[in-house]
Amino acid sequence: MDLRHLKYFQAVAEERHFGRAAERLNIVQPALSMQIKALEAELGGPLLIRTSRRVELTDAGKLLQAEAMRTLEHMEHTRLAVERSIRGETGRVRVGFAGNAVFSGRLMQDVRAFHQAYPDAEIICQELAPQLQNEAIQNGTLDVGYMPDYYPDHDSSLMYESVGEWGRVVVMSSEHPLADKESLTVDMLANEPLIMYSINDADSELDRQLQKLLGDSLHIAWRIASSLSVLAMAGAGLGIALVPAPLAQVAIPGVVYRVLDSKALTANLMLVSRKDEPSAAVQAYLTHTRS
Repeated sequence: MDLRHLKYFQAVAEERHFGRAAERLNIVQPALSMQIKALEAELGGPLLIRTSRRVELTDAGKLLQAEAMRTLEHMEHTRLAVERSIRGETGRVRVGFAGNAVFSGRLMQDVRAFHQAYPDAEIICQELAPQLQNEAIQNGTLDVGYMPDYYPDHDSSLMYESVGEWGRVVVMSSEHPLADKESLTVDMLANEPLIMYSINDADSELDRQLQKLLGDSLHIAWRIASSLSVLAMAGAGLGIALVPAPLAQVAIPGVVYRVLDSKALTANLMLVSRKDEPSAAVQAYLTHTRS
């Protein structure tokens, strides 16, 4: 007994007529009759009482009709659930992000658009340092990451896409001598204690750019993991920091932001994912970020 037999029997049981059932199934009546007889032979007894005008169900036939209905409904539910999973309408997307993804609005924009399109898909967001995002995506505990483009050499197993670019601003205490300036040049940062984001190694792209521009007058005093910690330390007067321009939206007492007159020190927001991503939900999320 297979699903085809159940579908054939269910049609006859509902129509109570072989001709109408055959028309509904889009097969010829003799073929339908043969399939029902084969089903009865397999089960070992009659399921239908055939008369010249209609078909009635035996007690065994009534039982099979109820069981067949449950089985076919379950199979239809399974089919629809699998199809939705293939289309990415269900499933889970785990998203990691760094601060500039939030302050720029890009993270909320992408998550909101995906949730509106696929409300049954689960989205999990987690703030995570850039190097930890790379590792988590590689080992499968994270699916997508939003991070600054710290490294010029990207991991070959991952895909990197630029989804934002901004200038940098200088953040400092309102009592810092440079706070009176409306804008700053890179030269003004010479010998100033800089508060930098912490990364796996000190040889980041921003470090290289600053080293090239400032030479021996580059003074990196601190390396901090989170954006709020960077802003807090700068506001406390422990140094000055270069941060992506969107962070200037964060108003903190005693903290001021000044434009940096340099196009060389841009900040990029990268969307990072696995190459050949197997999850349909993650694929659907990535498609929405590109639209």
